[in-house]
Amino acid sequence: MSEEIVIVGGGPNGLMLACELGLAGIRPLVIERLPCRSDQPKANAIIGQVVHLLHRRGLGSERPGPAPAFAFGALPLNLADLENNPLTGMQIRQPELEEQLERRAVELGVQIRRGHELTDLAQDAQSVTLSVTGPAGPYTLSTRYLVGCDGGHSTVRKLADIDFPGVIQSDIVSRAAQVTVPGATLRPEHAELEVPGIGTFGLYTWHRTERGAYAMLPTGPGVLTVSSMEWGGFVPGDEVPMTIAELRASLARVAGADLPLAAPAGDGPHLLRRLNGRNTRVADRYRQDRVFLAGDAAHVHSAMGAPGLNLGLQDAANLAWKLAATVRGWAPRGLLDTYQAERRPAALRVAMHSKAQLALTTPGPEVTALRELFGELLSEEVNRRRIAALLAGADLPYPMPAPPHPLLGRFLTDLPAQFHEPASQALPLLLDPTGSLRVQHSHVKVMPAQAPQAVLLRPDGYVAWAGTPDESLDEALRIWFGAGLTEPLPTSRN
Repeated sequence: MSEEIVIVGGGPNGLMLACELGLAGIRPLVIERLPCRSDQPKANAIIGQVVHLLHRRGLGSERPGPAPAFAFGALPLNLADLENNPLTGMQIRQPELEEQLERRAVELGVQIRRGHELTDLAQDAQSVTLSVTGPAGPYTLSTRYLVGCDGGHSTVRKLADIDFPGVIQSDIVSRAAQVTVPGATLRPEHAELEVPGIGTFGLYTWHRTERGAYAMLPTGPGVLTVSSMEWGGFVPGDEVPMTIAELRASLARVAGADLPLAAPAGDGPHLLRRLNGRNTRVADRYRQDRVFLAGDAAHVHSAMGAPGLNLGLQDAANLAWKLAATVRGWAPRGLLDTYQAERRPAALRVAMHSKAQLALTTPGPEVTALRELFGELLSEEVNRRRIAALLAGADLPYPMPAPPHPLLGRFLTDLPAQFHEPASQALPLLLDPTGSLRVQHSHVKVMPAQAPQAVLLRPDGYVAWAGTPDESLDEALRIWFGAGLTEPLPTSRN
């Protein structure tokens, strides 16, 4: 059995990749070890540039909007007064997003095999041969390209012999559970939880003390997700089951208050998790011949700042159109190599700022002094804007082989609504404000636009070229979309 593209991993990143490939006319096969889609509570929202892309694809639960406030290293980040705030958010729970992505993938003709596990792989110059174990037993299949979206413990990464360098902080333990707090009053409009006889606690963000950090997030009627982090001290082994009583004791140590936490009503599943240690790792390469990595298979990091889905889903969008172009035969030379060149620096950037945020949350008088200084810096608009762009993933443009331009290599966030329909089809777009661009390209849709300049957008929403039409546009079209230029632009214009 032969496939064009096989994706190992049916989480959000693997499903996003499958959807993007489907929009490009490729029907990948998705192999997922779990027998059904996970319903475990995970992320409750997405931040960053990818929310614009999801919205253009008709995914998500709401129109994205700028985040009026956020946090960096448990320090408040006020963004309400920022003009053109770069940090955008979308309220959607990860299980809901995965459900939407799976439904879209199936509509696009993607085949998803659940309960199938990759056990081995071998590749040659033409294909990758996979050994898979499924419900009916072991079998083999071959594919032109394989993409590992199978998480931080990626089997694909290990079988492809791709190194995963980084650091581990072994002295930290984090706990989280969905709970109720009997007798408490929840005031979401004030971001407060009032517990009679005990005190008032802030919601929606991390709070750092000299003994650790904690956070409380409403996740349902009367239900909170309560999290704690502690450094040093006794850490139970992974074989010891996590309990609400353990979280309660940890919260009492960190917050200095003993809250009466209880399990929510109903069968759940309800989050109940302990993580010992904290890994920050980035794969030393994202490609080994015909094998690629995306999402957590390529990078793991602290959840501080909630960068995970923004990073992984953009990996998928970046890789998909390049793989599709290669499979369909029109990819220009070296196109697949740009995947690592563009996405690995983005992962290194997230690894850096997630470690910085974790360091700012660590107990100790030196960190307290550092936080005081950092808080003063965040009082200045220029620094808040810089941090917001960092969290959004908007501060590091892709390297582009074209004349310099402020938009080049950046995600175009303010794409007018009339272009969302072609954007929902993952088409490359040439936005023409002059109405005179006669360029015809078999892979690019030319559309009239009310804008001060022409812009060439890749399917993933990034600007490949911008400016006044001249011979550099021809070159950009060829660099990114190959030799499909059927009507070359004249070399000079009036």
